[in-house]
Amino acid sequence: MKTVHQFSIGDARKSKHIPPKSVDLVVTSPPYPMIQMWDDVFAAQDHDIQKALDNRDGMLAFERMNRLLDRVWDEVYRVLKFGGLACINIGDAVRTINDHFMLYPNHSRILTKMLSIGFTPLPAIIWRKQTNAPNKFMGSGMLPAGAYVTLEHEYVLILRKGGKREFQHEDEKQHRRKSAIFWEERNQWFSDVWMDLKGTVQKLDKQDVRNRSGAFPFELPYRLICMYSTQGDLVFDPFLGMGTTMLAAMAAGRNSMGVELEKHFADPIVSRMETAVEISNAGIAGRLENHLAFVSGRISSGKPVSHVNTHYGFPVVTAQEKDLMIHSVESIRPTGDHAFEAVYSDRPQDEFCRTWPENSMIPDSLPGKQRPSKKTPVRKQIQLELL
Repeated sequence: MKTVHQFSIGDARKSKHIPPKSVDLVVTSPPYPMIQMWDDVFAAQDHDIQKALDNRDGMLAFERMNRLLDRVWDEVYRVLKFGGLACINIGDAVRTINDHFMLYPNHSRILTKMLSIGFTPLPAIIWRKQTNAPNKFMGSGMLPAGAYVTLEHEYVLILRKGGKREFQHEDEKQHRRKSAIFWEERNQWFSDVWMDLKGTVQKLDKQDVRNRSGAFPFELPYRLICMYSTQGDLVFDPFLGMGTTMLAAMAAGRNSMGVELEKHFADPIVSRMETAVEISNAGIAGRLENHLAFVSGRISSGKPVSHVNTHYGFPVVTAQEKDLMIHSVESIRPTGDHAFEAVYSDRPQDEFCRTWPENSMIPDSLPGKQRPSKKTPVRKQIQLELL
């Protein structure tokens, strides 16, 4: 199996090099309006934004920043296939302007725009990002009425273009079965609150890149890609940043494209591709190790695991996991200007292939490891009378 990946330096509002209805999934995190780190990025594209900030008109600046993003969301709708999804990681902003402290609700402003262009909203995810700051209080501290709630979460908006995706051809169905996720992952990942992911700190060399970095952790786009696409799909990130979405797509066996406005990010993105094989396979191994630990614990606690994965031979909870296979990345090589090809192993990882005796999947708590026989139901008197 092979996948291809390419990014360009440019303006995502002008993504005409991407054909319409060609993308299966968008995963992205734009610059957050009204977060001071991004002020000059927005102001460079619209000088009225800086004027609004200088005039201490926060709401005008907020609206004009989001209007710049609106044109990207139009492009996202254009390039997505019908049934394709967009996952947007966005945080609200809190800021004091002209001695007036307030929240700028980026997530609701973006959601309003997405609805206006025809997206269907699906249940969103709240990403709980706990701060380690020693003093988290805002406002009047311990005194009532003048304190503010600490903002420690972001959103992942989930939106679909058109109706539910259909898998009609046998090869599509096969890709879908191989792309299944584990039962225990399904329970965790499809929760509407994520508390187990930490924000990332980038180690960047260039000052101009360091000042611009707002990257999310690898696990966030990797989860979303596994949840909302199948192997071989095309993933697009219009705000590529440090290339994390592209790395996650490589690890998940998807193709990817990205656009990044800041030219200073090009070299760091290419440098990250040099470690992509290691990062990808470490994440894959972590998933498989976690699954083995889960099924071992489930069996030890007296809960049956009724099915066996056909590739690895280990137990799985549902029949939908029987064809699941996570391909290791064998190599990633450059194929052109900001273009790469990833090659995958077609064999399951030997270290995770296990031959589990059939009776080992029956809980130890059952006498002789025998499945309990069904008892003949005892009919109550009223049932006998009815008969």
